Amino acid sequence: MPEVEIEIGGRTFEVACQEGEEHYLKAAAKMLDEEASVLTAQIGRIPEARMLLMAGLMLADKTAGVQDKLRAMEDRMAEKEAELDQLRNAPAPEPQHIEVPVVPQAVTDAMAEIAARTESLADQIEGGAEKRDP
Repeated sequence: MPEVEIEIGGRTFEVACQEGEEHYLKAAAKMLDEEASVLTAQIGRIPEARMLLMAGLMLADKTAGVQDKLRAMEDRMAEKEAELDQLRNAPAPEPQHIEVPVVPQAVTDAMAEIAARTESLADQIEGGAEKRDP
């Protein structure tokens, strides 16, 4: 079982851990050291047991807050998954029937006739205007 030397609050400790767990122990010790450093900066030098207790409590408080947020997010995710399942299992909506209005052929023919007459009148007016202009 390897022994790892860690530093917390300016004090060195030898701690044993499982093989391959050294990295995790060092990471945990670093977090505890950061909390202890905050305490020593605010309060000054305090007894080792009190420093470790207070730093541990500060980490536990942060952990509890993160766990609360995690639970809330898990609940929210469960709601969204249930909503998604409900949408996936819902029957497909009925197709909508949309009617496109069709212009009757008689109206189209009448409009074409009016357009042709208008063009004819425009040509006659232009032709008359050209005869008057020398």
